[in-house]
Amino acid sequence: MIAANNVTYRVGKKALFEDVNIKFLPGECYGIIGANGAGKSTFLKILSGQLETTNGTVTMDPGQRLSFLEQDQNKYDDQLVLDTVMQGNAHLYEVMKEKDALYAKPDFSDADGERAAVLEADFAEMDGWNAESDAETLLTGLGIDPSFHQMTMGELNGAQKVKVLLARALFGNPDILLLDEPTNHLDMDAIAWLEEFLISFENTVIVVSHDRYFLNKVCTYIADIDYGKIQLYAGNYDFWFESSQLMIRQMKEENRKKEEKIKELKEFISRFSANASKSKQATSRKRALEKIQLEDIRPSSRKYPYIDFRPNREIGNEVLTIENLSKTVGGVKVLDHFNLVVGHNDKIAFVGGQELAKTTLFEILMGNLEPDEGSFKWGVTTSRAYFKKDNTSLFDSDLNITEWLSGYSEIKDVSYVRGFLGRMLFPGEDGVKKVRVLSGGEKVRCQLSSMMISGANVLIFDEPTNHLDMESISALNEGMIRFPGVELIACRDHQVVQTTANRIIEFLPGGSYIDKVTDYDSYLESDADARKRTVYVSDFDEDEN
Repeated sequence: MIAANNVTYRVGKKALFEDVNIKFLPGECYGIIGANGAGKSTFLKILSGQLETTNGTVTMDPGQRLSFLEQDQNKYDDQLVLDTVMQGNAHLYEVMKEKDALYAKPDFSDADGERAAVLEADFAEMDGWNAESDAETLLTGLGIDPSFHQMTMGELNGAQKVKVLLARALFGNPDILLLDEPTNHLDMDAIAWLEEFLISFENTVIVVSHDRYFLNKVCTYIADIDYGKIQLYAGNYDFWFESSQLMIRQMKEENRKKEEKIKELKEFISRFSANASKSKQATSRKRALEKIQLEDIRPSSRKYPYIDFRPNREIGNEVLTIENLSKTVGGVKVLDHFNLVVGHNDKIAFVGGQELAKTTLFEILMGNLEPDEGSFKWGVTTSRAYFKKDNTSLFDSDLNITEWLSGYSEIKDVSYVRGFLGRMLFPGEDGVKKVRVLSGGEKVRCQLSSMMISGANVLIFDEPTNHLDMESISALNEGMIRFPGVELIACRDHQVVQTTANRIIEFLPGGSYIDKVTDYDSYLESDADARKRTVYVSDFDEDEN
C-alpha cells in the first residue's frame, strides 16, 4: 500500500492540490485524470519521491518496492537493452553483478565463498534464475524483437526506447507500479498486450493516461483531480463520467428545490410581515430562510473545445482510386502494389504497427511524395484537409495564430478566423501569439482549426490525438463521428477508431495489407492467423459503397 497523507503541493502561490488524503491498495488499478495542468504527472512524481511535497507525507508499507516509468529516453543509451530492463529491479541487478564479479575472481577465497552463498540465497529468493527470460518476455510482448535485446539503447529509435523503458518499469513484479502515459508511442498490439498485463497484475497500479478505452479496460478506481482536490471513484472511466455528471445533476436539482422554497418564503414574508396577526409566522419563515444555503456548484476546471468539421460541398460517388502503388523508404518496401477504391461513405482506419507505411501513403496522396510505381486519382468533387503527424514545418514561421489560420481560409475576415480559434480554446489575446512558440497541444489545436476552416469533404488524420488532453480527444472524437464526408485515419486511440471507422486496413511487413469492411473491435476479434498473413486479403466489395 502507498498513501498520501495531508499532501499539499504549491507552485509559487498556486496550490495544485491541498490536503490530499488517499490510500492506494494492492490488487487495484487507479487511473489519475484531470485537465491539463491539474497536476496529474506532478502527483505521480510526489508518490515516487521525485518531488517533495509542500506539506504532508507519502508513506509505503515497509519492504515494498516501487517502480515508475521513466521519461528520459536517452538516459540509458550506453546500456544493453536487456540490462536496461533488468536494472528495473535494482537490488536484483546488483546481486547479479556482485555474484558474477565474485565468480570471476582468480583468487576466490573462503570469504568470497561465504559471500557468494548469501548472494545466491538472495538471488534465488528474488527468482533471479528467471530474470533474463522474464525480461525477454516483457520485451517481446511489447514488440521488441529478440534481435534487439543485445543491442545498446542508443541503437534503438525513440518508439523502441519507450517500450524498453516500459518493460523496465514492469520488470520484477514491483509492489507499486506508477505509469505516466504508458500508451504514448505504443502501437495498438503493444497497448493490447499492456492492457492484459495490467489486468492480471496483482499489486498496486497508479496510471495517468488520456486513453479512455485504456482506462476503461484496466482501471478499478478513478482519482479525479479538480479544484485542488482529488476525489476517488470506484469503477472505470465511464463509471466516473456518469457518476460525476449524476452528482452535478443531483446538486442542481437540490438547488432548484431550495430556490423554489426561498422564493415561497420570501413571498410569504413580503405579504405578511406588516400584518400583526401573521407577524409571528413571518418571523418564523425569515429564520427558516436564513438557514437555507445553496450548494456551490462550481463548473469543472476542464475545458472542452468545439470541433465541428463542415464540408463546403457534398462529396460525389467517385472519391479516390489507387492502383498498384509502391514505395520503398530507406531500403524498406513499405507499400507493395497497394490498391484501394474509396467510396463516398467510407471512414477508413489504417491500423497496425507499420507507422511508416501509413504516413508514406498519406504523404503521397497529399502530393508531398512521389510513388515508385502506380498511380492514384481523386474525384473531381473532393477537397482534402490533412492532419500531418510531424507538424514541425507547418509552424516554422513568424506569423501569429490569426495570420497563420487565415492562410487556410477562403474568408480572410479577422473576426471570422478568430471565431474558429475561440472554439479551439484560443481566447482573443492568444490570436497575436506567434505560432513558433506554441506548445505541442496548441499546435495540434491549430491544425484541427485549419481543417475545420478549410471546409474540406475528405479528412486525412495521421495521429491527431498526440499531445491532446482527454477533453480535446473527446471533442475530436465527436467531431469525427459527426463528419458527413470521407475520413482516412491513422490513430492509436482505440475508442476513436472503434467509434469512427467502418472499414479497417492493416499494413503488414513488406508492404502487403489486409482490407476489411468492419468496425475495429470486430476486426480484432477475427481470426488471428488471418491477420498475420503477409499477402493481400480483402472482403471489400465495391458495391457496398
